[in-house]
Amino acid sequence: MANTATLDDASERRRVRAALLNKVCGDEDMFALGSSVARVVQMASSDDQGTHDLAYYVLSDVALTQRILRLANTVKYRTASGTSVTTISRAIALLGFDNVKTTALAMLLVDALGSSEHVYSVRVELEASLCASLVGREMARHSFYQGAEEASIGALFKNLGALLVASHAHERYREINALSAGARHTPAQAAQMILGCSYDALSEAVLAEWQIPDVILRAQRALPEGMLKTALNRGEWMRQVASFSLDVARLLAHGAEPAGSAQAQALLARYGNALNLDGRQLDDLFGTVAREMSALLRSMRLEPLPRPQAGSDSENGGLPNVLLLATLGNGEEEQGSHPSGKPKNARELLLAGVQDVTQLRASGQGKVNDVVRAVLETLYTALGFRFATVVLRDPRAGQFRARVSFGAAQAGQQAGFAFSTVSSRDLFHLAMENDADLMIADAASPKIRDLLPAWHKRLLPDARSFIVLPLVVGKAQLGLFYADRALPAPEGVPPDETALIKALKGQVLAALSGS
Repeated sequence: MANTATLDDASERRRVRAALLNKVCGDEDMFALGSSVARVVQMASSDDQGTHDLAYYVLSDVALTQRILRLANTVKYRTASGTSVTTISRAIALLGFDNVKTTALAMLLVDALGSSEHVYSVRVELEASLCASLVGREMARHSFYQGAEEASIGALFKNLGALLVASHAHERYREINALSAGARHTPAQAAQMILGCSYDALSEAVLAEWQIPDVILRAQRALPEGMLKTALNRGEWMRQVASFSLDVARLLAHGAEPAGSAQAQALLARYGNALNLDGRQLDDLFGTVAREMSALLRSMRLEPLPRPQAGSDSENGGLPNVLLLATLGNGEEEQGSHPSGKPKNARELLLAGVQDVTQLRASGQGKVNDVVRAVLETLYTALGFRFATVVLRDPRAGQFRARVSFGAAQAGQQAGFAFSTVSSRDLFHLAMENDADLMIADAASPKIRDLLPAWHKRLLPDARSFIVLPLVVGKAQLGLFYADRALPAPEGVPPDETALIKALKGQVLAALSGS
């Protein structure tokens, strides 16, 4: 499937990517991580000085020293005499320079990102990165290319984009996963729609910021679809290995025995000829990597991570429970008719709207008002609302006022849709203060009615279901989108629709902030 949401304008793609790069690389912790990664990657293995530099680097970090020594003392690496490994120089000799180098890089990622507040999502991506590096190392062992060991580093960083988005832009990460979950979009296509660039492009861009060598940068680039041909050079082989390694890591993460599965056969069909792999070799690779992954996790003292509890990865603190339950994305997808008036093909209509707005902004011809109007119209038609409006702050009047509207009797409703900027414990202020997108399925619920301000009850007394999408940049509350129906909407909003709605809102926020 072609990525129909690809930005047409190259400069627009660079701008969107630059905004995310600034977010994930701009803080001091990420700068320090990048400096450390660059330093380890650039350590040469061709002479004693490289070994000395690596040993010195490891010893300068007590925690890293302990973990490397624990790995060197696992069953696989323990010497025949049973003598414990107590020095880093010995560990390097036993594990191998490149193994220690890659392991040190992996541990840098764990230390820098493993304590993220979105711990489950980040651990999933961290483990995929760690596992991919082990696959890359195994592939390098059987390669005739000089310097093939760098494949393990290329494979380690292949998942860097997803890892950074999970840690630094978790809402976008959830939206991308929701879009790709239905198999209609690949993760690359979903990331392009939500971020403006694929995960691979983001990985390459971050590594470029960290001044990582070109051969590792090029290994991050996406491969063509279908069966791959044998690589003509080491760089192309590393690119194939990096992609294969992450695919294997994703398969092993499912927990079930992959050997002989349909997914394993698909891997062979795509990579077997290019990487000279047959079914038996793939089975052996699965077993070896699974064992080494267990040893690596034990050396890092990473305990198995429990599945997250509902709401544990949420950033909606401060909302009443009734509004937490109404937060977009909480509901599961339901089938059947929608008597509320919501179209059954809402997802397709929203997707078309995302594409239109993306192209409008990419063309450079769409003004802020054009973008806002296009998004409002998409919400109005795709979700079957009877009235939809965008509300923006009017600082001189000290109010939030409706500016553009669609629907029956919209002129009168727009004129009356205004409320004070002074904070209040009502639904609209709570949504903006917590930057929480809400879908109220039944506004007649007593708990919801208690949170509705008097002006809304007077203006729209028969609104039975509605949506509120705050427009918040940093701490600045710019306004919100509002749209309602005269009937309740028990069907809710499934994850793929939620992701598209958030993508639409993201385009408006970018336009309003001038980014």
